[in-house]
Amino acid sequence: MKVQVWAALAACVLVSAPAFAAEPIEGMWKRGNGTLIEFAPCSGGFCGTVRSGQYNGQPIGTMAGSGANYKGTVNVLDEGKTYNGKASVNGNTMKMSGCVMGGLICRGEDLTRQ
Repeated sequence: MKVQVWAALAACVLVSAPAFAAEPIEGMWKRGNGTLIEFAPCSGGFCGTVRSGQYNGQPIGTMAGSGANYKGTVNVLDEGKTYNGKASVNGNTMKMSGCVMGGLICRGEDLTRQ
């Protein structure tokens, strides 16, 4: 009888436990200025491409990783420079930053999933 009770409790816990999955960076994202950025799979991770505005069709960088720990490069197109970058996805928000000095100084922005 005790074995059956424990088995039933274990089954309830497994059924009611939420699924924890890494937040995907893949998809369409909107910057604060309205520009759309699409992240799609490419060799080595995910490549970001501008999909609207002045820099439409140009690469914005690459990221590899998952959830709160994406790392790669960020192209700042109006500066013509590439920086070490990082990003984290939480629900429909992505925080993406370009960094210098080994990540000590970073500047970034929040994007919204579309």
